[in-house]
Amino acid sequence: MSSAASSSKSSGTLSPASAPAGHPPHEHAHSAGLLQLTEEQIRTWTLEQKDRWWLKNVFRGDMPQLTLRSGLTGMIIGGFLSLTNLYVGAKTGWTLGVGITSVILAFAMFKLLSSLGLAKEFTLLENNCMQSIATSAGYMTAPLVSSLAAYMMVTNNVVPMSATMIWIVAVGILGVLFAFPLKRRFINDEQMPFPEGRAAGVVMEALHHGDAKAGLLKAKLLVFTAGGAAVLKVLQSEKIVHAIKAPFLMIPEFVDEFLYKFVTPKIMGTDLRQLTIRLDTDFVMMAAGGLMGIRTGVSILAGAVLNYFVLAPWMISRGDIHGKVVDGATVYGFKPITMWALWCGVAMMTTASLFAFFSKPQVIMSAFSSLFGKKQAMKEDPLKHIELPMSVFALGIPIVGLATVILANLFFGVSFWMGVIAVPLVFVFTLIAVNSTGLTSITPTGALGKLTQLTYGALAPGNITTNLMTAGITGEVASSASNLLMDIKPGYMLGGKPRHQAVGHVLGIFAGALAAVPVFYLIFMSNGPAHLTSDAYPFPGAIVWKAVAEVLTKGLSNLESSARWAALFGAVLGIVLEAIKVGTKGRFWLSAVGMGLAFVIPFNTCLAMFLGSAIFWGAGKIFKKPETLGHKVMVQNQEPVAAGTIAGGALVGILVVILENFVL
Repeated sequence: MSSAASSSKSSGTLSPASAPAGHPPHEHAHSAGLLQLTEEQIRTWTLEQKDRWWLKNVFRGDMPQLTLRSGLTGMIIGGFLSLTNLYVGAKTGWTLGVGITSVILAFAMFKLLSSLGLAKEFTLLENNCMQSIATSAGYMTAPLVSSLAAYMMVTNNVVPMSATMIWIVAVGILGVLFAFPLKRRFINDEQMPFPEGRAAGVVMEALHHGDAKAGLLKAKLLVFTAGGAAVLKVLQSEKIVHAIKAPFLMIPEFVDEFLYKFVTPKIMGTDLRQLTIRLDTDFVMMAAGGLMGIRTGVSILAGAVLNYFVLAPWMISRGDIHGKVVDGATVYGFKPITMWALWCGVAMMTTASLFAFFSKPQVIMSAFSSLFGKKQAMKEDPLKHIELPMSVFALGIPIVGLATVILANLFFGVSFWMGVIAVPLVFVFTLIAVNSTGLTSITPTGALGKLTQLTYGALAPGNITTNLMTAGITGEVASSASNLLMDIKPGYMLGGKPRHQAVGHVLGIFAGALAAVPVFYLIFMSNGPAHLTSDAYPFPGAIVWKAVAEVLTKGLSNLESSARWAALFGAVLGIVLEAIKVGTKGRFWLSAVGMGLAFVIPFNTCLAMFLGSAIFWGAGKIFKKPETLGHKVMVQNQEPVAAGTIAGGALVGILVVILENFVL
């Protein structure tokens, strides 16, 4: 998932409109804002003209960028923020962009050190390079909460930690190698907006060259909300609160406990608690909902109401959802419900993703036409001294691609030729994914993963591990490459050296792997894959990957007939909702992907995300005047507030789990 992003016409951006078409403008005003080409110049200039304009007007020369301190800061912050994505991914199946969070954190840290006389402030490009590293580290968690987790659930075998680390590093580096050759086409030439990356560039420019008070407010809000969330997370732990002998400070996990002292509300005879219909205090998920936005929040709540208020109690009453007997009583809860409900949700998400994907053939066609359609002869490459040479990719992609195929065979039993087929598919899917990400900040990882699974369902019928891990290669590499191009965009806007960002991305891959993989094994793999999913950490992304693989390799015949009808209903509903959305040009609020996701997430988590999205949406309606404190905090700085809450709560949440299980 992508966080809130600004448009390509963000405030603070200057267009060199006065320049005649075909002739680069001569102004050079870094302090005046972010320069960009006009639409006519983008359309009519050659790539060489655009590169020469950028080199003259935007490039910042030898301003410090990839320094020892920016590298170490990016790896440390990125390592920590990768844990927040591990936490959020285990809860929701989505990953969040961490670029803006890392930018504000680093800015605040070196601002403080500078005021104390302990260090110089970060340069603009040091901050940009740092966020390249941190962003790369943040996205490293994706395989852990999707394809890899699904593989371990299917095989019931724990992949050795060393193998997992090697695998996600190889996939990550392959993503970098696919990303940078496309940078010249999609960023330098096509000047695609990459909205979330552009937002990061605008924030960095504002912090370093804009209103100092506004920049410090962002930093203070991020630190304050992170600290507050950390304290609240500690107070949610019964073990820690009793260990410090302060039970009166305990924050209950659920706020409806008092209700059950007087009455036990039920739906069709089933206790609401067993349906996960509860109001909890998971403020981290509320903050995640704030980043998702009100439309996604409403869609998730609508799906949750349909699933947990209607379908689940109905199926329990029919006997199609099977609970477990504890002390003579049948107990239900999230796991038994989701084993039935996921088929409806997965079908809804899959058909909606594929319909949305194929409903815009121009995106697919433009991916290839933009790459191969314009043959521009360059007399001389003006950026050859700062861009990575093409020889790196010409040699790197075959070598790392071959290594990935061999690793897939050694670690997961994927046949060599099946793995080889996945590498060209990566190229095709990356082109498509980059176009989508460049225009909307939305990377269609789900649809691309399902397409690979469908392909290998035909090529290797009945082979569930091949189905999962080849899709893991194509989906994860295409997603990684697209997200990294989003991160390269602010470097281009701010005049950084592409070579430095490339090295930074690789550093981030190692930082994310070293931080997230051990924590993943410590917290989630200590009891084996059979206990990977729980009410607290449902791993919905992995459940979806596993479910699709099972359908394609085993068929639906082993499911309850009601689950098969639910899958058909979900498939049709997904197409209908997405068709309405396309027909109304996005004005229709309900998202089939958001609704389907609610079928593999507990109701209390869905409710928390909706409440978070509603709080920020309501704040925008209430605090309309820009000069008011409410507007400055909840509207202008929605992202720092939400990101700080997620960072503080998620990091301490992971620490609390470790303390509760291994110390207290």
